[in-house]
Amino acid sequence: MNRTRALAFRLAGVAFAVAVMYSSVDGLKAQTPPAQAAKPAPAAQAEEDPFAPQPPTPLPPGMTGSTTNDPRVGLKPGLYDAGEAAMGMEHVAFLKKADAFQLPSTQPDDPAVQKTLGILGISNIAKIPKPMQLVIAQLAFANSDFAFQGTHLFQGNFYGVNFYDISNPAKISLITSLVCPGGQGDVSVYKNLLFMSVEMPNGRLDCGTQGFPPLPPPEPGHEKEHRLPTASPERFRGVRIFDISDIRNPKQVAAVQTCRGSHTHTLVVDPNDKDNVYIYVSGTSFVRQPEELAGCSGEAPDKNPNTSLFRIDVIKVPLTAPEQAKVVSSPRVFIDARTGALNGLNNGGSHDKGAEKPADTNQCHDITVYSAIGLAAGACSGNGILLDIKDPVHPKRVDAVNDPNYSYWHSASFSNDGTKVVFTDEWGGGLQPRCRPTDPNKWGADAIFNLKDDKLSLASYYKMPAAQSETENCVAHNGSLVPIPGRDIEVQAWYQGGISVMDFTDTTHPYEIAYFDRGPIDAKTVILGGDWSAYWYNGYIYGSEIARGLDVFKLVPSKFLTQNEIDAANLVQFSELNVQNQPKITWPSQLIVARAYVDQLARSQALPPKRIASLNNVIARAQTSHLGKKDLAKLHGMAASVETEASTAKNISDAKRLHALALILQNPTA
Repeated sequence: MNRTRALAFRLAGVAFAVAVMYSSVDGLKAQTPPAQAAKPAPAAQAEEDPFAPQPPTPLPPGMTGSTTNDPRVGLKPGLYDAGEAAMGMEHVAFLKKADAFQLPSTQPDDPAVQKTLGILGISNIAKIPKPMQLVIAQLAFANSDFAFQGTHLFQGNFYGVNFYDISNPAKISLITSLVCPGGQGDVSVYKNLLFMSVEMPNGRLDCGTQGFPPLPPPEPGHEKEHRLPTASPERFRGVRIFDISDIRNPKQVAAVQTCRGSHTHTLVVDPNDKDNVYIYVSGTSFVRQPEELAGCSGEAPDKNPNTSLFRIDVIKVPLTAPEQAKVVSSPRVFIDARTGALNGLNNGGSHDKGAEKPADTNQCHDITVYSAIGLAAGACSGNGILLDIKDPVHPKRVDAVNDPNYSYWHSASFSNDGTKVVFTDEWGGGLQPRCRPTDPNKWGADAIFNLKDDKLSLASYYKMPAAQSETENCVAHNGSLVPIPGRDIEVQAWYQGGISVMDFTDTTHPYEIAYFDRGPIDAKTVILGGDWSAYWYNGYIYGSEIARGLDVFKLVPSKFLTQNEIDAANLVQFSELNVQNQPKITWPSQLIVARAYVDQLARSQALPPKRIASLNNVIARAQTSHLGKKDLAKLHGMAASVETEASTAKNISDAKRLHALALILQNPTA
């Protein structure tokens, strides 16, 4: 497997993607166990430095790159003192990572660094450049994904989970740190249960920090052979389940092993099943030995129809007895329905250097379920797929797409009405600068699809528009919807590209409406950092900063967004949010929501200025009188004419806004 593809294939689990390239643990990325490897990796793989700045290459014909004419370009570098730029967002708070999640050294020769490398199972440390040794050790403490419940935020980390009190978002505070290594620490929460993904081979059943002894150096002449870590009954790779009834004292109640570990997972709530929840497990790493977990096999489908490749796993979790959680199915979501071949999907080839040959898709990186419409969108390395999840134990693929402009399908989001899907591309795996002026805007971008009758059709691409430097790892990563009525808005993390807020209401013309960015961590070397996830939750945007800690933002008015729209969004309050278990958003029939629609109709010039002014005046008077009888009658009187205007609107977005406005005018609430 070439180096660039290996990066893309594995990394949002960053630490081991790097280690893979320099050590015998590169079996982590292998699709087949070392015993089946037909030939060693090319010698060049041992020499490349994935962090070394890449020479700029000319843009392909007909393609353009990111702009250098932007306030985000040229910001001062630094870890905690970098320059900042923002538009449409206010930086409310920042909190550094907890001490337990910091590597206590910045020197490669420090014993703490060497100890960390050993715990990660990395052998042949001597062949890793000294600066890279430090980077790999730091990645073992990288922040990852978020989950929310009430006034609590849970931030995953390769070393465990941090629990925060966000009752006052301007003064967030750490409640407790759950130290439990194993990467990448993606989290979900449901009532009194917390779920955590574990993929790396240093994970232990008991959450121990000691890892496992690294393999001894290979015999002379066998340095390039893939080797798996020694099988151990103490190793854990899969999904951990914690009881968090006592938020300050979480207790592990179950640990469900899987053959490829859990790179990410998705909480699935079946509206017809109140007794259980389900976990879709996406494993992207190497298949462990059957000596460590019975039934595991990394063989090709034609050699073993029970291969652990080409599938996801479904865990059933009884809510009253979570200790009984277990894998209940392993759906073959890549199967060719006509032939029965398990390897039924193919990426069709990639623009990535060395990865031009088509490759079969054998795993999903991330799956977003939208139970309200009975569908899930799977970002599955070489393809984007659509799943019918009405029977959550047996999801079935109903559509699949690929794209030569895509390197690695990473994550997905639905529009609230279920008519659109945004897929992200993790080109470069998160370790490379991929937002330079010489990087095409169609590469490493979001792909926005229309969704109709269970079929996906490509509409356009969106990429964070500001060029980033050679030392800023920049990649499309995790985001969520911002609940502004009448518009499709997504806030999204771009690693060291910062945070970008995109309007994709018109799928053919997505555009940026807000952003926040910092300068590079280092001006001379690519050091992994930036925002892993950026999610809206109950009026604020939270950023999981990989190297630094936790950021809090709020949207502020701009030419792209009014205060009425922000206030309407803030009426939406979740009691719990796991972004990959996408909730259906509804808005109360309050007049502030009506004013948001009027602002949008003014922006799009769907109504004449006098009509806009008349609507605003009538709504304002009704607000002042608290829906007094006379003013309420005027609202009712305007509803019919607004509905008529909806029937003659020039575009579907304005028609929907007018119809929604008419409903509020007819039935407003205080």
